Amino acid sequence: MLPLSSNQKLNKMVLISFLSSIYQQVVPLVPPGLITCLASAFVGDGAHIAAFRHEFIGTLLMVGLTFSPGKWIGQDSLAIAWVAHALGVIASDKIGGGPHVNPAVTVSMYALGKCSYTEGFVRIMGAMGGGLVAFPLFKVFADTMGLTPLGGPEFDPKDDEEGIAAGFSEFVAMILLMFLIYAVNWELNFGKFHYWIKQTLTAVGIRYLIETFPLAGPAINPMLGTCWYIFAYGGFPDHVGHYFTYWVASFAGAIVASCLYVIYAGGTVFGQTLPIGPMKGEEKVEAAPESKKKK
Repeated sequence: MLPLSSNQKLNKMVLISFLSSIYQQVVPLVPPGLITCLASAFVGDGAHIAAFRHEFIGTLLMVGLTFSPGKWIGQDSLAIAWVAHALGVIASDKIGGGPHVNPAVTVSMYALGKCSYTEGFVRIMGAMGGGLVAFPLFKVFADTMGLTPLGGPEFDPKDDEEGIAAGFSEFVAMILLMFLIYAVNWELNFGKFHYWIKQTLTAVGIRYLIETFPLAGPAINPMLGTCWYIFAYGGFPDHVGHYFTYWVASFAGAIVASCLYVIYAGGTVFGQTLPIGPMKGEEKVEAAPESKKKK
C-alpha cells in the first residue's frame, strides 16, 4: 500500500473535520432513540417496512391532529375541541393506513394472533419513531406560527412515588379502550358507513377516557408518555414510576382485555386456549339438541 501524499493527508483531514462538524450539528437535533427506531424498520429482512411506515406516519399525524384541539383549535369551546379531536383521529387513521399508533394495542393484537411478534415489534418501533419526530416538529411549527406549544402526558411522582395510582388509572383506561376497539372493529357492523362510524365512535371514546382518567396525564398510550418525556427533558426517563405507569400497567391492561375478549368470543391468547369460554354463541350451541329432539 502506497503512503499518502501530503495533499492526500490534508484532504483526508479536511473531510474528517467537515464530517465531524456536520455530526456535531446534527446529533443534538436527533431525538435519543430515533436512529434505533428507524433501523428497526428493516428487521425481518424488511418484510414489515409498510407496517413501520404506517405507524410512523399515523403517529406523526395523530400527535399533531389530536393534541392541537384545545391548544390551536377550540380554545374557548369544548364542543369544537371534541369535534376537532374526532376529525383528527379519523384523518390520522385514514391517511396513515390504519395503524395501531399505540404499543399496548399492538401487544393486544399480538396476544390475539392478529400480528406476528416481528411485525408487532416493528409497529411499536414505528410508533415510537413517529412520536419522537412529532413533538419537536410541531414545536417548530408552533413557534413559527406563534401558536401555543403542544403539551404532553407526564407522570407526577408526588404522592405516588411508584406510580401505583397512575398505573391503575392507565390499566383500567386501557382495558376500556381495548373493549371499545374490539367492539367497533369486530363485533359491530354499521353497513355502508362502517368505517366512518366506527372511527368516530373510537374518537369519542378516546376523548371520554382522556377526560375520565386524568391521573397519568393521561396517555392511555406508552409511546406518548415516553416520547413526550424525551422531548421535554432531552433523555430517557430515569424514574421507575414512569415505566410502571405507561408501559407495565398499559401492557397489563391490554393483555387482561385480550383474555376477557377470548373468554367472550373465543380464540387464543399468546397461542393458548383458555379454560373458560367462549360465551359468544353458547345459546345457539345449547339450543341445537332441543331442535333435534322436536324433530
